[in-house]
Amino acid sequence: MLDILYQDDALIAVNKPAGMAVHRSKMVGNADEFLIDILRDQVGGTVYLAHRLDRATSGVLLIARGSEIAAALGEQFMGRDVHKQYLTVVRGWPEPTDGVIDYPLPGSRESGPRRDARTRYRRLATTEQPIALGRYPQQRYALVLAEPETGRFRQIRKHLAHIHHPVIGDCQHGRSDHNRLYKQYFGCHRMLLHALRLRLRHPVSGEALSIDAPLDPAFAGILSRFDWSLPALG
Repeated sequence: MLDILYQDDALIAVNKPAGMAVHRSKMVGNADEFLIDILRDQVGGTVYLAHRLDRATSGVLLIARGSEIAAALGEQFMGRDVHKQYLTVVRGWPEPTDGVIDYPLPGSRESGPRRDARTRYRRLATTEQPIALGRYPQQRYALVLAEPETGRFRQIRKHLAHIHHPVIGDCQHGRSDHNRLYKQYFGCHRMLLHALRLRLRHPVSGEALSIDAPLDPAFAGILSRFDWSLPALG
């Protein structure tokens, strides 16, 4: 049963679990279940994806109840009228504490042309853990709020890796040694990237919507362990 965050006759917002593929594609391989199929059975009727999240990412996912609604939501995403806020844990302490990563990225085919891509970030909290790894006796990690202004393939993950602060648990663009550390010492086996909030206009009424997705126990447990708190979102 999926956690439904918002529902009416036009659209549905769910809290996508980490590790669940959204739909069938060559990118996800042999998945046992797909979110779109589960939701279709749960709510009944036809549903259309309005946008996508990586399989390893959790958080707010929008689904339309009709093709026209899906198209209207797509126009908002394409027009960059949807404000997206993600919470993530990264290796190291990003400096400056807030900034913009402006670095063109390719699509899902890495050999394809690069397109403009911008991500704002803000460092919210830090920790230094007394665990030896490599040549360092202590390890630094940071809680970061990321706000992508564009919607490129794996944008946040690639941008944070580009500035040498990869997302913890990211198997494609992260650091395997730090990913193993989180499994061994903190019991965390998921990628620490969560779509925390979406702000948009309702596709029918035009009213402003702000939809938040709570953290799952694994992500919330990391915040508790490091004595971090959720940010006050603006």
